Amino acid sequence: MSEHVEQREFQAEARQLLQLMVHSIYSNKDSFLRELISNASDALDKLRLEAFRDKDLDVDVSDLHVEIEVDKGARTLTIRDNGIGMTRDEVVDLIGTLAKSGTGELRKKLGEANKASDAEELIGQFGIGFYSTFMVADSVVLLTRKAGESTATRWESSGDGTYTIAAVDDAPQGTSVTLHLKPEDADDELHDYTSPWKIRELVKKYSDFISWPIRMEVEKTVPAADEGGEPTVTVETETINSRTALWAKPKSEVSDEEYAQFYKHVAHAWDEPLEVIAMKAEGTFEYQALLFIPSMAPFDVFNLDGHTGVQLYVKRVFIMGDCDELVPEYLRFLKGVVDAQDMSLNVSREILQQDRQIKVIRRSLTKKVLSTIKDIQANRPDDYQTFWTQFGRVVKEGLISDADNRDTLLRLSSFASTFSDAAPTTLADYVGRMKDGQEQIYYATGESRQLLERSPHLEAFKAKGYEVLLLTDPVDEVWVGSVPEFDGKALQSVAKGEVDLGASDDSDDAGHGDFAELLTWLQETLAEHVKEVRLSTRLTSSPACLITDAFGITPQLARMYRASGQEVPVGKRILELNPDHPLVTGLRDARAAAEPSDGLTETAELLYGTALLAEGGVLDDPARFAALLADRLARTV
Repeated sequence: MSEHVEQREFQAEARQLLQLMVHSIYSNKDSFLRELISNASDALDKLRLEAFRDKDLDVDVSDLHVEIEVDKGARTLTIRDNGIGMTRDEVVDLIGTLAKSGTGELRKKLGEANKASDAEELIGQFGIGFYSTFMVADSVVLLTRKAGESTATRWESSGDGTYTIAAVDDAPQGTSVTLHLKPEDADDELHDYTSPWKIRELVKKYSDFISWPIRMEVEKTVPAADEGGEPTVTVETETINSRTALWAKPKSEVSDEEYAQFYKHVAHAWDEPLEVIAMKAEGTFEYQALLFIPSMAPFDVFNLDGHTGVQLYVKRVFIMGDCDELVPEYLRFLKGVVDAQDMSLNVSREILQQDRQIKVIRRSLTKKVLSTIKDIQANRPDDYQTFWTQFGRVVKEGLISDADNRDTLLRLSSFASTFSDAAPTTLADYVGRMKDGQEQIYYATGESRQLLERSPHLEAFKAKGYEVLLLTDPVDEVWVGSVPEFDGKALQSVAKGEVDLGASDDSDDAGHGDFAELLTWLQETLAEHVKEVRLSTRLTSSPACLITDAFGITPQLARMYRASGQEVPVGKRILELNPDHPLVTGLRDARAAAEPSDGLTETAELLYGTALLAEGGVLDDPARFAALLADRLARTV
């Protein structure tokens, strides 16, 4: 008997998502069953762990299982578990509200998906789980009772933006989800979810590896004992999954399809794994691991608060999902399972962070994953390109945080370069192409390749045939400060410090001494903006550029810090002049021929402003710069 029946509305974003799902067409509706079985399996894992931690919890864990019940006449499908269950508040929070990162982006992409294949891809990518039931059901009823509590909760919705919730006095422990299926489509036998053979097929395809038994009542026909007699139809309860721990089997005994389905289960994804990494450590400390490198980046891969995706088991007993301690942050895109044999189970999450065995596993897994990526790089260039496109930006975070593996990370990384517009280059290949006598690996950082290629800082490097790495990821601004050299060659920014590219063949260095007076005057005139004015060896066609001290903070890095809420002191920069540019020589001659004037001062301001704009910088006073420029142009008309 129910009481306190209450009708509520879904949170706005959840309501919009439901509408998109209900009124969209998906080529693979079968995903809902995988999601519900995965949720049930998680509930059983949590109850097993909670019963171990809380010895006073009055629950029976002797027969934990998932049960599937089909009623063809009523067109209902029920997925039931006797796991941890939920309280009323948890039901409202987890189902009535969609409090997941990326929800807004999901709604946008679902709305833009105009093909069934696009929408199918998004289901797995964003892991919408429970909401997928409304693809196949007109209404959904959830009945749940939290382990250790006496009152249950009944939730019901037809996916129209509202739901009802009520307290129930009598219900078994765990959760059942009953789907009132949409009317049968005579032309769609492949999606008849009241058919036992269809349910068996989907369980075999998606959930055969679930460690808990999945049971279903099936009809058995027994032939008559006597010839001519009527056969007997009996109903038996069968376990319809094999419950195989895939990570415990030798790799030679597991098919690619089995690995792919296991990956899709643990990752809640639809893409195929790019690589399967199976490990078995023996000796004083034993464990097994089955890890996957996805072929598509999860939507939250650039979010440091996102989930790691590696689950920890001990002797096949689930301990925790998303175990952050098992892999470093820069490998957070990995999915899979680690199963240890002799780790103490009475540990908390905080103790795990200090556990010596966890640290041993972490080091071992990291080295194995990095060596696997190196093998892909060496032997499967197309797969490596896919990997680096999807995860290169994340992997480069390791250049900052993982000093022990920094050299390995440098060797497996690749970067855009002025050498080629198409394929990126490794540092080893860059060093192999270096000019005779070149001692530095030159690089430029910025927002885009197009902006960098037009930067004044690259002019002399291009003119003299020096290759420059073009680093456009935000993380590049940070890691270059942590990596002093590669194979004995120092990394040198084209926009920091002084560079010595040698004298150009057609320049007259001796004639540059008469710029001393101009340099002194400009430094005094622009003292508010620059710390020094000097002649440049890196310019060929632009009149000027701005340079950061060798150990200074670049404007791009300063903007990144400010965007994250950190204020950093940014010192004045150096203005370098091209002594062969007509504007610079004209300014020198005008300065020598007359006393300083407002016109010359304005020219100095324009010179500084154009140098700042050329590198993509932001003017302190854009209105004044525009007014000066307009006035100067008016005089030339």
